[in-house]
Amino acid sequence: MDRIENAEVLDRVAGPVSGAVNRFVPAGAFRDLLHGVPIGHPAHPLLVQVPLGAWLSTVILDHVPGGRLPSTVLAGVGTAAALPAAAAGILDWAKTHQQQQRVGLVHWASNTMAVGFFAASFVQRVRGRRVSATLLAELGLASATAGGFLGGHLAYRQAVGSNHDERVPFVLPDEWYAVGPIDEVPDRRMTRRIVDAVPVLVYRVGDRVWAIADECSHLAGPLSDGDLVDEPDAGPCVTCPWHGSEFSLTDGAVVHGPATSPQHVLRTRVRDGQLEVSAAG
Repeated sequence: MDRIENAEVLDRVAGPVSGAVNRFVPAGAFRDLLHGVPIGHPAHPLLVQVPLGAWLSTVILDHVPGGRLPSTVLAGVGTAAALPAAAAGILDWAKTHQQQQRVGLVHWASNTMAVGFFAASFVQRVRGRRVSATLLAELGLASATAGGFLGGHLAYRQAVGSNHDERVPFVLPDEWYAVGPIDEVPDRRMTRRIVDAVPVLVYRVGDRVWAIADECSHLAGPLSDGDLVDEPDAGPCVTCPWHGSEFSLTDGAVVHGPATSPQHVLRTRVRDGQLEVSAAG
């Protein structure tokens, strides 16, 4: 896995392909849907359950008496269901770091082989060639298993799809923390402040102040270096400079992915001219 992560030769493919994906599928409702924004976590892990379950069942039923028809149906269902799962995965992959894209490219190749094997297996089943169909399905399951291992590495080792904002309420106990004099907080400009070693984005408009965790929940990008935008339905929002996730500054909600987890919002107050924040809900 270390060799794959550091295989710069893969960048020759990963860079142009991810660039093309991001150009041809811009931010919007369709992309947010495939990222999983409406359900609050990545959609790809959910969608892959259908093809993997169908394909595993296909291989099992190939060795069960009377399993010929259901195994054929499941081979076809799994192959068809792999398409939306792949689309969601590709969009997620295109918004990741370089080493993650290298592993993701091999993950993608393994699963593409699995789709090819099961598609060929389905054709052979329809033609009545059971021996070759069974062999192709077993090769497809082996490819999908390798792809699943790589997917696990992406999720659990490289933290793709994880909520990188989750730690904030646990490292900031339930108390108020001083940020600094309110007069020193710029008006209508995002600033980054460190609160007990936790980066916090602060935004002030007159007497009103908002504060959210500064590290993007997607892959920990510095939100305070991003762009400030005004959304009609969400109010002031910030766009992550790394991968374009957009969050509302008022409640931390995800406006656009690839992030699916909201930013942690900190309460604010001004006491004796000092701005204070608290991570407590």
